[in-house]
Amino acid sequence: MDIPSTLNTYIKHEIDLWDFSGVIRIRKNNKTIFEFSRGYANLEFGIQNNMNTRFNVASVTKQFTAFAIMLLYDRGLLKLDEKANLYLPSDLQIHPEITVHNLLSHTSGLYNFYNFEDDFYIAKDRAPYNKNAFFTDWINKDLVNEPGTVFNYNNSNYNILAWIIENISGQTFNQFLTVNIFDPLGMKNSEYDNGQDIIINKASNYTRDYGKPVRVPYSNNLFHIGAGALVTNCDDIQKWYECLKNRKLLSEQSYDLYFKENMNHYCYGLERYKDEGKIKYCHGGDNPGISAYTQYFFEQDICIIILSNTESLDQYRFGNSLSSIMFGESPQISNKPNEVFVSSDELEKFSGTYLPGKIHIEIKNGKLYLVRVNQNIHIELYCVGSNMFMRRYEEQQHPHILLGEGAIRPSIWGYELKSNQFF
Repeated sequence: MDIPSTLNTYIKHEIDLWDFSGVIRIRKNNKTIFEFSRGYANLEFGIQNNMNTRFNVASVTKQFTAFAIMLLYDRGLLKLDEKANLYLPSDLQIHPEITVHNLLSHTSGLYNFYNFEDDFYIAKDRAPYNKNAFFTDWINKDLVNEPGTVFNYNNSNYNILAWIIENISGQTFNQFLTVNIFDPLGMKNSEYDNGQDIIINKASNYTRDYGKPVRVPYSNNLFHIGAGALVTNCDDIQKWYECLKNRKLLSEQSYDLYFKENMNHYCYGLERYKDEGKIKYCHGGDNPGISAYTQYFFEQDICIIILSNTESLDQYRFGNSLSSIMFGESPQISNKPNEVFVSSDELEKFSGTYLPGKIHIEIKNGKLYLVRVNQNIHIELYCVGSNMFMRRYEEQQHPHILLGEGAIRPSIWGYELKSNQFF
């Protein structure tokens, strides 16, 4: 297999099919095998993405937060098996049995408020940030599991880790990462986006409303401390990869703990998978208008970086296909199913409220729209089979089956149609 040629052909097909906006870089043995930029960092001014563009990488941030905790561990300032409350201020005390390790490995049992029912997502997270109110109202709730028993991916774990870093170090989260990670590694394009500071060369984030590109509705980045909101670029992620590959900044013991697989393939801020002798460390990032993915194969010295300021392409499937090509294997080629015509009258049975104020489906000009984000975003769905619908502009692996076999009422994401009225 001619790997560069195969990569070029495959990537062109995928990014054209899904109108990808962002950058891709693939490195092997200290050489760039492929890199590519596409789309616009700023649609308003017609500024195109390039390989120096900086992107918000959402949950890719977690590997840096975990690494910062390991730096404190290396310095004897905390122990992983100790109760987290030992390292938190008195006004941010959590359940007394939760350890630092539980937070790092997503096994704390903390309540996860990122769900459809709660009013945090694109509601309360638009409000001014108050750390103590955020902690009291959204994080300090009854546990859903005994600590250490169940894996539950939860941003709250990494919010608390950021506060531990601040409490122990006496620095802000951004200051600690800058002084202890970014500056030593020469990562001059990386910083925590507080939503206020001017970040030069940072891409804006876009989604689609009624099929038209629009800015992502505002939310306050401060609520993502430790769990997201890092802004960086390909060059800096590449330097970060080299740090992890060559085991810089941390002791061998700390690296062994950092890379150790816990429940559900999760290490500390990274996932670990082993397939036919190849060990992959990876982590993705998703938020409205943000999709990012990093893949590291240290033994084979392969680094794959995908950063995007839209959500058009499934970066996980795409990233795994890129690594397949790098190992001489066949990639997963995506395709958009053909559209099946459905009349407006037939679509009417799906229209209405599924979760009040949160999930609606409406019909406009003969098209079906999934209404989300406090009714700000209307996502076009098109029919691909009997009662089956796909997003027109965003890749999804499985269709929405709006009316399952034997079902009396339509449903989506487990919520049945409540009323044909909107409320």
